[in-house]
Amino acid sequence: MSGVRVLVGTRKGAFILTADGNRSDWKVEGPLFGGWEIYHVQGSSVAQDRIFVAQSTDWFGQLIQRSDDGGRTFEAVGNEFSYEGETGTHQWYDGTPHPWEFARVWHIEPSPTDADVVYAGVEDAALFRSSDGGKSWSELSALRRHATAAGWQPGAGGLCLHTVLLHPSDPNRIVVAISAAGAFRSDDGGATWIPINRGLVSEQIPDPNAEVGHCVHRLAMHPSRPDVLFMQKHWDVMRSDDGGRSWREVSGNLPTDFGFVVDVHAHEPDTVYVIPITSDSEHYPPEGKLRVYRSRSGGEEWEALSKGLPQEHCYVNVLRDAMAVDRMDSCGVYFGTTGGDVYVSPDAGDTWQAIVSNLPPVLSVEVQTLA
Repeated sequence: MSGVRVLVGTRKGAFILTADGNRSDWKVEGPLFGGWEIYHVQGSSVAQDRIFVAQSTDWFGQLIQRSDDGGRTFEAVGNEFSYEGETGTHQWYDGTPHPWEFARVWHIEPSPTDADVVYAGVEDAALFRSSDGGKSWSELSALRRHATAAGWQPGAGGLCLHTVLLHPSDPNRIVVAISAAGAFRSDDGGATWIPINRGLVSEQIPDPNAEVGHCVHRLAMHPSRPDVLFMQKHWDVMRSDDGGRSWREVSGNLPTDFGFVVDVHAHEPDTVYVIPITSDSEHYPPEGKLRVYRSRSGGEEWEALSKGLPQEHCYVNVLRDAMAVDRMDSCGVYFGTTGGDVYVSPDAGDTWQAIVSNLPPVLSVEVQTLA
């Protein structure tokens, strides 16, 4: 491995941060697409110079950009999305119907095996697939037509499909998460979907144990164990050992189990990271101390990681797509804050340093490990 490329989406543009294998001397490029909201920047693990950018503004709408030279140049691609009209309406909280609309792309997920296959999760709660590198997109409409879809409710950020997990060897297995509907799984490439929310309990909805309606903030898995899923819910950190068929809480000794991010160590499937936030009304770290929590036991016990992070007067948030890990021999962990800082730990969380500070609020952080 020769180095890393960290891809950062912010409220006012995208940034590309690069370093060699030591991850100590960083080059910062950007802002790219300055002034645009960049909900997600994601690179391919198959073709390392391919990068996708989801950009949007209230004035000009949604665009997908693609680079095939590591971010030196971009071109707009595939911005005509083929979808199924206004089927699959959902409801406002007062029960009145609201027709489906395409608001923005929240998440881009390239295939782990095919450089030309890529998925896009959008608001309102739909999933699209491209088989030509993003030039054209078709909706996997069975998800939005699911029998439960009429009861899905928008979370505070909208009715967004924000997580897409692809099986490392079975292209038919897709797991997605929608706020605020829950998690869903397809075993046939998106032709049919099943809710995978058994064991989730959400006191904020009329039926706390409902089949759907749960505000899932983020899902993560390790490619060596695709049936083991970790979830950061609106409240609760959860784990499934059977591909989402059932869940159990693993919040353990966390100071609070509210948060947005969850990720898994690149080489240790039982090592998991979360960043606790005080509450759903106080979106900042407990006691104003920015701490990442790590579990080496798959969520049974947690330890606070704070060396190099601000431990007083820190009132930032870390949003759902703003944590990532690299695949270097010593796994690097990265996250970005709404205060515009991007942090790296080159030693799996033991110590931290800021790569860059004072960016616009960070919406997403992804990393490519470069050969």
